[in-house]
Amino acid sequence: MIKLGVNIDHIATLRQARREGAPSVVEAALVCEKAGADGITVHLREDRRHIQDYDVYSLREILKTKLNLEMAATEEVVGVALDVKPDSVCIVPEKREELTTEGGLDVKNNKETLSSIISKLKKAGIVVSIFIDADLEQVSACSEVGADAVELHTGKYSLIFKESGSSSRECKGELKRITEASKEALKRKLILNAGHGLDYENVGQICKIHGMNEFNIGFSIISKAIFDGLQKAVFDMRKLIQQNSNL
Repeated sequence: MIKLGVNIDHIATLRQARREGAPSVVEAALVCEKAGADGITVHLREDRRHIQDYDVYSLREILKTKLNLEMAATEEVVGVALDVKPDSVCIVPEKREELTTEGGLDVKNNKETLSSIISKLKKAGIVVSIFIDADLEQVSACSEVGADAVELHTGKYSLIFKESGSSSRECKGELKRITEASKEALKRKLILNAGHGLDYENVGQICKIHGMNEFNIGFSIISKAIFDGLQKAVFDMRKLIQQNSNL
C-alpha cells in the first residue's frame, strides 16, 4: 500500500505571516497523524521562509510516525539533519527566488559532493532520498552516489494534467516517462517515492505505477483544509490513495 507523507510547510507559511506562533506546526502534524498520515514532511530552506529550526526539533520529539526532512545539500542544513536525526531526508535543489521547488536535482553532475553528504547522513542512520526529474540517467546517478531512495518530481505531469487533461497525448507521454524512471529505480533497488503538484484529481494515475512506496503531498491538502478542515483533508487523500493503489 502506498504511504502518504503530508508536507506541512504552508502551515508555517501562514504562521510566519504574523510570527505570533499560530497556527502551530506541531498541532498540525498531530492532526495529520490522527487522520492517517504515515509521516510528516517539512522543508528547512536556507532562507527559513516557513519552517524554522525549532520546528524540526519539536517534530522530532513528538511524532509517532516518521519525520522526513527536505533539505538542500548545504553544510549548514546537513549539520541540522545530523543533529536532529530525522527518519529520512530528501535532498532537493533550492533557489532563493523560487516560489517552490521547480525541478529535480542534477545528481549526474554533482556526484562527488552528494556522495560525501549521503555517506555522512547514512552513517547517522538516516534514510536518504534525492528529488529528481523522471530521467533514467538521474535515477542511475542516484544509485551510484549511494542514495536509498528517489522521489520523482511529478510537477510537470501535474501541470499538464491541469492544462490538457489526463487523456491528452502530452499527459500520457509524461506519465510514461515517470513510469519508465520508476522501473529503473526499482531495477536499481531504490525505494520509489513521488511528489510535487499531486492533488485530489491527478494522484490516481500515479497510484497505478508499480512499486510506488510513498507520496509526499502538501499544498493541495492544506488548500482543501481551509474549507474542509485538516483532518478531513488528510483522511480524504489517504482514502483516495488506498482506492487507487496497486495492492
